[in-house]
Amino acid sequence: MDEQALLGLNPNADADFRQRALAYFEQLKISQDAWQVCAEALAQRIYSDDHIKFFCFQVLEHQIKFKYSELTEVQQQLIRETLITWLQAQMVNPQPEKTFIRNKAAQVFAMLFVTEYLTKWPKFFFDILSVVDLNPRGVDMYLRILMAVDAELVDRDVVHTSEEARRNTLLKDTMREQCIPSLVESWYQILQNYQYTNSELTCQCLEVVGAYVSWIDLNLIANERFINMLLGHMSVEVLREEACDCLFEIVNKGMDPVDKTKLVESLCQVLQSAGLFSIDQEDDVDFLARFSKLVNGMGQALITSWTKLVKSGDMKSAQDTLQAIEAKVALMLQLLIHEDDDISSNIIGFCYDYLHILKQLSALSDQQKTNVEAVMLAVMKKLTYDEEYNFENEGEDEAMFVEYRKQLKLLLDRLAQVSPELLLASVRRVFNTTLQNWQTTRFMEVEVAIRLLYMLAEALPVSHGAHFSGDVTKATALQDMMRTLVTSGVSAYEHTSVTLEFFETVVRYEKFFAVEHQHIPNVLMAFLDHRGLRHTNAKVRSRTAYLFSRFVKSLNKQMNPFIEDVLNRIQDLLELSPPENGYQALLSSDDQLFIYETAGVLIVNSEYSAERKQALMRNLLTPLMEKFKVLLEKLMMAQDEDRQMALADCLNHAVGFASRTSKAFSNKQTVKQCGCSEVYLDCLQTFLPALSCPLQKEVLRSGVRTFLHRMIICLEEEVLPFIPSASEHMLKDCEAKDLQEFIPLINQITAKFKRNLQMVTSVYKTAKFEEIQVTFRFQVYLLDFVQGRGNVKV
Repeated sequence: MDEQALLGLNPNADADFRQRALAYFEQLKISQDAWQVCAEALAQRIYSDDHIKFFCFQVLEHQIKFKYSELTEVQQQLIRETLITWLQAQMVNPQPEKTFIRNKAAQVFAMLFVTEYLTKWPKFFFDILSVVDLNPRGVDMYLRILMAVDAELVDRDVVHTSEEARRNTLLKDTMREQCIPSLVESWYQILQNYQYTNSELTCQCLEVVGAYVSWIDLNLIANERFINMLLGHMSVEVLREEACDCLFEIVNKGMDPVDKTKLVESLCQVLQSAGLFSIDQEDDVDFLARFSKLVNGMGQALITSWTKLVKSGDMKSAQDTLQAIEAKVALMLQLLIHEDDDISSNIIGFCYDYLHILKQLSALSDQQKTNVEAVMLAVMKKLTYDEEYNFENEGEDEAMFVEYRKQLKLLLDRLAQVSPELLLASVRRVFNTTLQNWQTTRFMEVEVAIRLLYMLAEALPVSHGAHFSGDVTKATALQDMMRTLVTSGVSAYEHTSVTLEFFETVVRYEKFFAVEHQHIPNVLMAFLDHRGLRHTNAKVRSRTAYLFSRFVKSLNKQMNPFIEDVLNRIQDLLELSPPENGYQALLSSDDQLFIYETAGVLIVNSEYSAERKQALMRNLLTPLMEKFKVLLEKLMMAQDEDRQMALADCLNHAVGFASRTSKAFSNKQTVKQCGCSEVYLDCLQTFLPALSCPLQKEVLRSGVRTFLHRMIICLEEEVLPFIPSASEHMLKDCEAKDLQEFIPLINQITAKFKRNLQMVTSVYKTAKFEEIQVTFRFQVYLLDFVQGRGNVKV
């Protein structure tokens, strides 16, 4: 082989050597006999370098996978002999091969198995077993090969063609007939020989059993000798995690519901007698996480059996199975309430399915009602943040807790379906107790009390959010809790999680304020002062800006008494912050969009006269227009590209803010009724000159184009006189992307004014398109447009 090229296989080699090695690999792949060189190198142990060995296996793998049919019988036999020779060498090598080489070798063995087992190598496993016997290194390779074979045959992450799927089915069927009993016997022998002397091999073997049990005859594994051995492993610290996983796979295997119930019950009796049902918070959490998964599997298996038995009408067996399920609830609750969230998370499936059973029963026993309440209390406790949660710098652990909370929410929703009255009473009790003493209560308890009130909105669904009408008991309870929330002063709690939960809940139950509108001023002040939009935490300010917009829009006419006060109080939050002032604004430009939208909604939905609305809208937009003119002049003179970009972004924000205020209007009629057409026409005249700016064209054109889209909706034909000039500037010195982004604007105009195409055509004819360097193809599009032949498309 090319020794120089092989140097590039070393991870520390420079780029040139690595490139040469890659090219050499490609060369060997297309070569007719290069694989033989690699086979010889492996069989005769010519190279000691691990990366070269790995490289040789890669070449063999490629040959087997893509070019095996081209080989003669003799050459195919050579590959078989090479692999067996390499395997024999593993028994006597001074040192075992590195793990990555053993894994690659196992993959090559598995590839050859898939290719030859049905035809030329039916004794594949027997030949391997005869070589490895019970040699530890040999057993290690044998188990790795088994896992690689399983991955080839049943790995759901690998996408197989229909032909490969049929082949894999045939391979599994043939294995079941010819060798699986022998393989199972070999696994038993390995477990028996190494369970006390080699935990690594024992764990590997348990992993193999767990993988294969899903597609082999369960009776080969679910028998007294195997199960007793596995249960024995549950008491051995270094083996019990793998033993848990193996038992889980056995329990998870599809089988007759009565037999499944018997199997699970027999396992549980032994596990319980071994003391494993008594959960200690101090126990090894890694093991308990696996054990929780096993209990979850057993519980869900019993529930599946119960469902099948009920459907088949076997009520006697169904009742026996239900009793077996009920007997596991105490253990389920111990795991659900465990302080480690992974352990708790693993049992949620069983808990959810158990509640689903209770939902189907005509009446609950006292014990079942007690179980429901216990689940409810567990969920409430586990929803609580712990002391270590980092609110300022949320990382992976925090993201996992957020996902875990989502699982708990599903449980809470299910609890509401089983016993809505009990859930409402429990939440009310926790909420009132906590809010009475919120000043001296830890933040996580205050947050979860408000969070539970918030979650009730979805757990107890109603039509159109009408939580405060209909069912008197529910409406009264929710109304009382909301009244407590907004009058208790808890909005002043100095922790971001409580603050955010307060605002989220206030907005979630906005219809409360239609019933008790006297609380609106206090909540508005909370939004507007240091608790909300002026909070010291940027995350709170940002979220509050969005929630404030939703709150105002939902209250609509009830905001009338407060409009001018609110507009005055948010004045400083509406200021456009030029890049040169160095002032760190309270809100980001994205957050300011919500404030401008809120201001627009307040003005448009007010009961003021059209003249007053026009004046307020002009007061809102005039500072933007004035700043825009000044900044545009500065941009035209700016030399530094970074400054140009900063100024262009600021100009774009100004256009975006003006555009966002127009979201309060649904059509031209509402704009006219408010007397605001003139204000927006002034904005158009102010913003359009930016299109002729030769600097930062992409940013500026994007903003103005978006504003034009909005104005076509709000001003309709009044915007048409501005279109020719705007079009000329947007298409001047344009690129393909500019044309592509301009076409939706033409489409919108065509659709909007198709009944008055004559006006549109005359307007467009005033545009001097012949003076613009527009492609011929685009001129054809424009011709289609002015002749009214439907929408323009790229």
